[in-house]
Amino acid sequence: MISTDIAIIGAGPVGLFAIFECGLLKMRCHLIDYLPQAGGQLTEIYPKKPIYDIPGYPTILAQELVDNLMKQAEPFKPGFTFGERVESLDKRGEGDFVLTTNMGTKIHSKVVVIAGGLGCFEPRKPETEGLEQFENGKGVAYMVLDPEKFRNKKVVLAGGGDSALDWAIHLQPIAKELTLIHRSESFRGAPDSVSKVMQLVADKKINLLLNSNLTKVNGNGHLQNVEVQNKAGELSVIETDDLIPLFGLSPKLGPIEDWNLQIDKNAIEVNTEDYSTNIPGIYAIGDINTYKNKLKLILCGFHEAALMSHSAYKYMNPGVKYTMKYTTVNGVNTF
Repeated sequence: MISTDIAIIGAGPVGLFAIFECGLLKMRCHLIDYLPQAGGQLTEIYPKKPIYDIPGYPTILAQELVDNLMKQAEPFKPGFTFGERVESLDKRGEGDFVLTTNMGTKIHSKVVVIAGGLGCFEPRKPETEGLEQFENGKGVAYMVLDPEKFRNKKVVLAGGGDSALDWAIHLQPIAKELTLIHRSESFRGAPDSVSKVMQLVADKKINLLLNSNLTKVNGNGHLQNVEVQNKAGELSVIETDDLIPLFGLSPKLGPIEDWNLQIDKNAIEVNTEDYSTNIPGIYAIGDINTYKNKLKLILCGFHEAALMSHSAYKYMNPGVKYTMKYTTVNGVNTF
């Protein structure tokens, strides 16, 4: 079991900044995110999009902001669990929480902070017969956590956006054989990525099937092949070890709905004094919370993280007086 002071659900920009704010108060954090890396929407959806409302930065790219937040958090030695979704929360007493993920990982903490942005990003799954029986390590994966797992294997990618194109380029030299399936005749990704993929196709390093849909997956305990049908109605069977459907992500509140939190329109209601929820020891910051005059801005989430951290400190240390110290005077004191 992983033990920490504060368990943060969500590793987007607000969750990352919370590491810094909690670290200043000598509280260690562990973050859990269903995505394979830190950054949330910024990294997964628009890493190269410029952001204009971060104080001190007239403009900054989304991924650059994430990289800076990771550097800012690094001195406080946070822990991370990526590619796993928190399924259950068990409150065993005051300052005594246990989170359990879909992979069985357990995180024990004194405080829980929900910083899940718009919620848990779940993969959009194609309507393919038999897909779910080969999930969870049996051949179907909706994200790439470790490219080395596909070394010398037959891999089928499905999708036509940036993620599908980028992973086709990256996995091509790793996989034994790579097939890319797209239901349209044109891609939605960056022109440079499209050009690179088409060159790999011309060099016969990638098999490409356009205007084609996944119709069925087959296997015996583990994925063995996929059935693909083109617009002409012609059916083909492709032998493969792994299938990676990349049709984007959709935000959902997920298991959080069942934690007895006060929820209004898929957002968690909080007290604006400290962004605490109706359950003592659980806080919600960033886009996942709601209150009167709420603004869904990153900078507002940063403010919420700062107030949350001081309240969490008092919750963990009842009766202990804390004197506010400024980093301009004291610097950043690590553990």
